[in-house]
Amino acid sequence: MNEWLTWLLDAVQSVDPVLRTVLAGVAIMLETSVLVGLIVPGDTVVIVASTAVGSLAEGAILVVVVVIGALIGESIGFWLGRWLGPRLRFSRLGVKIGEHNWARSELYLRRRGGPAIFLSRFLPVLHSLVPLTVGMSGFAYRRFLAWTAPACTIWAIAYVGVGAAAAGTYRELADRLHYAGYVFVAIIVVFLVLAYIAKRVIVRSEARHMSREAQEDHPAVRDVED
Repeated sequence: MNEWLTWLLDAVQSVDPVLRTVLAGVAIMLETSVLVGLIVPGDTVVIVASTAVGSLAEGAILVVVVVIGALIGESIGFWLGRWLGPRLRFSRLGVKIGEHNWARSELYLRRRGGPAIFLSRFLPVLHSLVPLTVGMSGFAYRRFLAWTAPACTIWAIAYVGVGAAAAGTYRELADRLHYAGYVFVAIIVVFLVLAYIAKRVIVRSEARHMSREAQEDHPAVRDVED
């Protein structure tokens, strides 16, 4: 496995640093932009690009580019929501997303406000729909950026950091351990599992929060349930 993994990492590292950095930024821009994020695996591209990071400076540059790409993608979604409004929601592509997802995004933003923008970056489906919904809602663009920029930064640091750390650890161990490749895979898998668990925890926590708010808004429903 070491030989195959070394070949793969060397192939990624052989790509021009500027090109692979730009590709990561473009991939995450598409992943976070209007509806495209439902099919473009931007996180995978970022992890692959991060395995070629050879210094702290390269890692910092990659993080900055990924953050900029994410902000551009989310800004595209925001302004399309602002300019096209319901026309996008009821377009052929919007209908494929499902009215329940649009309604969920709209309700989430209305009840949670800024925190919904921050947390949606880590949630499936909503990370593509919330920017559109925010644009449709009349939410100020500056406030939108103020909430989404920190989330994009945390996301970028986590993914780039893990990819670079896994590749660096493998290169240090490859000449001494024949199972170094499995260490690399284990680091990536553990990170992805933890990321999945974190997403599920956020989803359940937000669902409980929304449920409590709904009961507070409709006490009669709570009385019936009691």
